[in-house]
Amino acid sequence: MSEDPPEIPMPPHVYIPGLSPRHPDHIFDDLKASVLSGMPASELHNTKAFIAGRLFYDGGYFWECYAVLEAVWRQTKDPSPERDMVLALIQLANARLKVLMLQPRAAMRLCDMVEAHLSRCPQDRAVLGLRVPDMLSRVGEAKRIAKAAIETPY
Repeated sequence: MSEDPPEIPMPPHVYIPGLSPRHPDHIFDDLKASVLSGMPASELHNTKAFIAGRLFYDGGYFWECYAVLEAVWRQTKDPSPERDMVLALIQLANARLKVLMLQPRAAMRLCDMVEAHLSRCPQDRAVLGLRVPDMLSRVGEAKRIAKAAIETPY
């Protein structure tokens, strides 16, 4: 019998630096505490922090995604496919955040960094439950959004 995924509360609002109020300190401590020191890489994708990071990204909470995934990143080995995949997701969230912050050119540069991380990941299997082609599709979406923002000044 499989275990139900943990209940992850969504943040009270999207934080966009300079445009919206910052979350209270320690709001994500419970999520980050799910990543234990010395935890095997094979278990990181099951932590509340990683699950929350993916949910937050999908929900448009890009700063919040980074905030919780940093704990996962800190437990990956350097170099490793797990580290590159977590960094790819963190930088992709950062790219999407930069568009919201009216910095689409920075978003494009971050997308290039994401592609570099993904190029070091295995192309034939999932890493932390994420597959390179799916992530590249997300990069393409982020680039289209950033390009549209560049072509249509605010």
